[in-house]
Amino acid sequence: MQLQARGFVEVRTRKGWYVVEPSVEEARDAFSARRIIETGIIREAGRPLQSVVRKLRQHIAQEEQAIEGADAATRAFLLADFHVCLAECLGQRLLCDVLRDLTARTTLAASLYQSKHDAGQSCAEHAGIVAALEEGQLELARQRMLEHIGSVEAALGSSAPDALLSSERLRAALSPVARPSLHRVG
Repeated sequence: MQLQARGFVEVRTRKGWYVVEPSVEEARDAFSARRIIETGIIREAGRPLQSVVRKLRQHIAQEEQAIEGADAATRAFLLADFHVCLAECLGQRLLCDVLRDLTARTTLAASLYQSKHDAGQSCAEHAGIVAALEEGQLELARQRMLEHIGSVEAALGSSAPDALLSSERLRAALSPVARPSLHRVG
C-alpha cells in the first residue's frame, strides 16, 4: 500500500500489483529534483565533517563489497542509499524520505532504460565526493555531486524499455528473489 501511495506500483483489479514504469521525462524530472536537493544539502553543510566522512567511507566500503558480489539488488540499494546516508549524516533528516523516493525513482528508471552507468564508476564518484568533503572543499563536493548525478542521468537510454529486459532488471534491482511474472510485484 505504501508503494502504491508513493507511486511505485499500481493495483489492477483481479490481476495484482504491478511496478509503474516511469517515462524518460519523469526520470529526468527526478534527476533534476535530486540535483537541487543534494547540492543544497552539501551547500548547507557547516559542522565538522570528520564523523560524516567516517560514516560515508564505511558506506562506500559496503558498496565496494556489493559490487564484488553478485547481488544486484543489494548493490543497487547501497548505491542509491549513499545519497540518503549523506543527507542523514549532514543533519537533513526531513529530506531523507524525499531522497529515498527520488533515488528509488532514478534507480527504477536506470533499470528500465538499461543504464550504461557502471556501478564501479558510481562508487568511485561517491568516493570523490567524500574526498572533497574530507578536505573541507564543499564547492568541489557540490560540483562532483552535480557531475555524478549528471553522468548517471546521461547513461540512460532514450528509447522505450523492452518489456522482458525491463522486467528482469526490475526484479534484480528491487528484489533478490525472482518473481514468476513480468512486472508483477508480490
